[in-house]
Amino acid sequence: MSWGPDRRDFIKYLAAAGAAAFAPGDGTVAARQAARGSSPRIIDVHHHYASPGLIASLGARNVGNNLDRFKGDAPERHLAEMDKLGVATAMLSHYSGFWFGDTNQARRDAREANEWAAATMVAPYKNRFGLFAALPLPDTDGSLREIEYAFDTLKADGISLITSYDGKWLGDASFDPVFAELNRRKAVVFTHPLEPACCRNPLTGVNATTLEYPTDTTRAIINLLTTNAATRFPDVRFIFSHAGGTLVSIAQRILGNEISSDALATPPAKDSRLYHVRRFHYDTAGSANRVQLQSLKLLVPASQIVFGTDTPLASMAGTVTGVQGSGLTSDEQRGVYRDNLLQILPEHTQVRLRAVDP
Repeated sequence: MSWGPDRRDFIKYLAAAGAAAFAPGDGTVAARQAARGSSPRIIDVHHHYASPGLIASLGARNVGNNLDRFKGDAPERHLAEMDKLGVATAMLSHYSGFWFGDTNQARRDAREANEWAAATMVAPYKNRFGLFAALPLPDTDGSLREIEYAFDTLKADGISLITSYDGKWLGDASFDPVFAELNRRKAVVFTHPLEPACCRNPLTGVNATTLEYPTDTTRAIINLLTTNAATRFPDVRFIFSHAGGTLVSIAQRILGNEISSDALATPPAKDSRLYHVRRFHYDTAGSANRVQLQSLKLLVPASQIVFGTDTPLASMAGTVTGVQGSGLTSDEQRGVYRDNLLQILPEHTQVRLRAVDP
């Protein structure tokens, strides 16, 4: 892709943002200053929203954390922060699950959330927002209908899934019809963890987002490998949140000799566990630092790392500057900020986003 004549301005922006990462405080002011005068090109793959109907539904069930952060959600809120920090496009995903034991309610909530995002945020700001549509899993029939509606009517850019549903993780055989359809469509599937049914409040005083969320992401990855779902559905383009959770720290337990120095230096055997781990993509949300990104890069190519912030539940500014201070090369950073994701998005999305490239 062409970066246009002002490529140097963008590199200057990245350099300034990197300096902001080491400034006192959260880096917001410095990141704003860095972004001024540069054309936005970053794509945020991990960007949450909540529709009014979903907020009401969750509130009525007394479930869902941080609901106040999403009340009155509107595109202007998102765009203001994006414009300050050079984020061109945010790929929207729902912030909560939909399954609380009521199939019809889950279907209504998923449809309302998808339609609201498409009509309120994507359509009026076509090049600023994309949509990873929600599904009412573990309801298979409802999910298949929603896939059809999301792609064929709403023109969604991909699907957003939770790592586990009602005690079943991605890769479970009960989800095979859904994944067969996603595979047929060569869909991008963004995954996000929640606190699983098995492990609610195991440690007093430790928030689920600290330990259970990243652990559940790793459970989903392992289940896709051990059930051979990753092999059976090779055209599903997975993106895992938070640098793959705890994947790197237990890589030897999952991959064994595949992570020896010699094995890592050669292409992995097709459909081996390492093969799939290296074809998956991983975002930077909650992981934009030298320790996690350098560790992840030892296991997977830098081309598999994509930019994600967890907005509005985490700092967009901190993620922008964190990537710059992570020790990735300028070419690797450019891939993370934009190019890596563009390679796997649907063609209609690539055309749309590249049309506004400087």
